[in-house]
Amino acid sequence: MDDAELENWHDYEVGSRREIVALMRQLAEKNSLIRMLIKGESDVCVTTILAVDEDSGAIVLDRSIERAQNERIVAAGRVKCETSLDKIRILFSVDELGETTHRGDAALKAAIPPTLIRLQRREAYRMPTPVSNPVRALVPLTLDAGGGIGVFPLHDISVGGIALLDNKLQLGTEVGRVIGGCRIELPEIGPIATALEIRNSLDLTLLNNKTSRRIGLQFTDISRGGMAAVQRYITKLERERNARLAGLA
Repeated sequence: MDDAELENWHDYEVGSRREIVALMRQLAEKNSLIRMLIKGESDVCVTTILAVDEDSGAIVLDRSIERAQNERIVAAGRVKCETSLDKIRILFSVDELGETTHRGDAALKAAIPPTLIRLQRREAYRMPTPVSNPVRALVPLTLDAGGGIGVFPLHDISVGGIALLDNKLQLGTEVGRVIGGCRIELPEIGPIATALEIRNSLDLTLLNNKTSRRIGLQFTDISRGGMAAVQRYITKLERERNARLAGLA
């Protein structure tokens, strides 16, 4: 995947052990094909997860049909893996590689990955927020911008973050800057607390020739409850959109 293609995706890191184990089990149940990149694209093994043993902290993988490749996998110590689940790409690395058996057949084992990345297409998950009743993001301002709390209307929301409209150009555009202590007020769901990391910005010229700025921000340090609230709100928006479309049909 090149940089141009990556522009259409956003990544979401999963660090919850319970969630990672659940994803590994889903990959095993669906016999999802996993590409193991032993030495990058020059040495690739296609495998599947045969079993997930949460108690020992290990996953069991199918072996390569090539003995020499199995030896290279074990010798590598750590390999990158790529797969997909329900059309969402999943990237992770495994280490503590070794040989084992599964149901009497030779297999490979590795430690359950401590983190993984879900790559989700932006357009499939970014939901525009209502213009008539804007969702508000309350974001602390720097002293240079006057201090206090700025109130910004959301442009859209996804499970990875938000885009907001900075009409007074108060936030700045420094990519990578993390703003702590933010609050997003989700209608009918309630407020969520999160830190926000600036990922991109786009200056806009409105129809009245005024300028505005759309800033893309990624959720960081958001609680599981906060993420669940975001997902509930996105589901609510999707239901409302589908109801409107059904009414127009």
